[in-house]
Amino acid sequence: MARHSGRGWYGRVTAAAVGVTAVAAAASVWTAQANQSRGEGDSPRAGVSAPLAQGTAPKAAPASVSADIAHDSDGGAHAVNITIDDGPDPVWTPQVLDLLRAGGVKATFCMIGPQAQAHPDLVRQVVAAGHRLCDHTVSHDTTMDKKSEAYQSQQILQAEEQITKASGGVRPLYYRAPGGAFTPYSRQLAASHGMRPLGWNVDSKDFERPGTAAILATVKRELHLGPTLLFHDAGGDRSQTVAALRTLLPWLKQQGYTFGFPVR
Repeated sequence: MARHSGRGWYGRVTAAAVGVTAVAAAASVWTAQANQSRGEGDSPRAGVSAPLAQGTAPKAAPASVSADIAHDSDGGAHAVNITIDDGPDPVWTPQVLDLLRAGGVKATFCMIGPQAQAHPDLVRQVVAAGHRLCDHTVSHDTTMDKKSEAYQSQQILQAEEQITKASGGVRPLYYRAPGGAFTPYSRQLAASHGMRPLGWNVDSKDFERPGTAAILATVKRELHLGPTLLFHDAGGDRSQTVAALRTLLPWLKQQGYTFGFPVR
């Protein structure tokens, strides 16, 4: 799976925030809780836990799911999965939500933890509209697969907590590694917390802002590769993404496609 570049706007986690001792301790707590209760791969939907009291941390994680990287759709052979990465963003996420609502389309939003923490109203709008949440780490570090297990754990579990708190207690059901930088450890860790590792089949290349026509052409040309489509609602000017989705969603319906969620 190709890595995305040019996403340095998220920044790197500082050494103080990722102190190995603190991270390892946090990871062991999360693992103990879980025991109590590129993309390859692929099964039934899991429910979400009851909302948390405001300001409290998530408790025991849900039952684990497959650690294989999902690509398929639960909507069947002629369904597509719309996945939206890197938000939420106060400018672009509401516009994407408006398009999805107008088209009666459900999507999966792969959120950056601090973005979710900064915009809990948008996270709750996503959930209220029937979309699903996905953990896209704290810092969007596309070199995560070269980092220690303690670092990977901090990036995944802290973002899970931030997203869950922002949503009011609705947990992310998937984990998407930045740039596809999965490792066996990160996949197993995410799966043990009920988050199916999530890949993609079609990269719209919208992050590079090649023009609306180019985004549409890429998706139509590569749609035969599989059902999971990758777009972005943050990381800069996403007006081309919004324009492309405005055309693409009705076009997909005209071609006989339905919309589903990635398999769990």
